[in-house]
Amino acid sequence: MLTRSMITTLLPVTDVERASRFYAESLGLERTGASPDGSVYFNAGAGDVLALRPMPEGTQSEHTALSFEVDDLPAEIKELEGHGVEFTDIDSDELRTVDHIATLGDERAAWFHDSEGNVLCLHEVTN
Repeated sequence: MLTRSMITTLLPVTDVERASRFYAESLGLERTGASPDGSVYFNAGAGDVLALRPMPEGTQSEHTALSFEVDDLPAEIKELEGHGVEFTDIDSDELRTVDHIATLGDERAAWFHDSEGNVLCLHEVTN
């Protein structure tokens, strides 16, 4: 059944080459191939695949489209900032970040946008 299936996450991108550079150079993901429809594939770790699919402008999600679980959130933030990634700070009644990090029960999270406007997240389980 599906519990043994590898997952491919499809993200809409306006400029596949620009997005491919971001995912390879800024996030360090390994490009593994492309398809005839113009989608570009990356190894997303743990056997999962990320596909950047060319779509018209305005198709990006306003909520978190993809979250990477990490062991050391502050270290990952620092490393990605060294590659030009800019994290989003939030200060609202529902959510507040300190040094880009929000505490959400038994996890911490930090958000940023890819080159195409998709919202991405790093999260760390703290218990």
